[in-house]
Amino acid sequence: MGNVLRKKPIDAAREFVASYFAGCQGAILAGSVVRGEETGTSDLDIVIIDQTVPSSYRESIFENGWPVEVFVHNLTSYQQYVKSDCERAKPCLPKMVSEGIVLKDEGFVSSMKKEAEELLAQGPKRWSKETIDVKRYFITDALDDFIGAADRGEAIFSANTLAGLLHEFVLRTNGKWIGSSKWIVRSLKQFDAQFAKTFVDAFDAFYQYNEKNRVLILTENVLRPHGGRLFEGFSSGKTNQ
Repeated sequence: MGNVLRKKPIDAAREFVASYFAGCQGAILAGSVVRGEETGTSDLDIVIIDQTVPSSYRESIFENGWPVEVFVHNLTSYQQYVKSDCERAKPCLPKMVSEGIVLKDEGFVSSMKKEAEELLAQGPKRWSKETIDVKRYFITDALDDFIGAADRGEAIFSANTLAGLLHEFVLRTNGKWIGSSKWIVRSLKQFDAQFAKTFVDAFDAFYQYNEKNRVLILTENVLRPHGGRLFEGFSSGKTNQ
């Protein structure tokens, strides 16, 4: 549907909750419309807490000119998802709750928001030295594949893998949350705007001009404080006989 038919996000969200989840105990509007970053393809992300649902689910609906993505939980499934998100270091649900606008609250949404804010401020669990070494090894392997790729297609997808691994390594070794898709860049910007620009520029130079050297320099600069590339001597899973 065209934007001309759209109601204001907050009004559309409130009407949606009243129409589809009138009996829920909590509702929060989140996403780009809350952050003031909406585009022509933005949707309404709505978190619903409803103790009558037996399990969590996600559903997509068009309503009031808006695509709506609704994330429905009971309190148990909500806590399970928050725990899983934090273990993966991708706190999607805590971010939505923390940044969101409360549409309905029967007494506990404010405490959920406070808990989410505290979790986000704490950052993910720190990596051990052993985990850092494993990640160094896989980054080294991806870098070698990237450098050695003579086929353009192979080089492109090697670069994709390397970019994901590097973003994760930089953020996790600095105690920061990671992202996926567009949130890779957003998470890097939140950590260090200048580094994010260097990161994007390096990969952009490869994608546009097949220039690999900037990616190589970026990777080596990221790994250097942790011992640099790792291949010889790396071992995983070996047991003493």
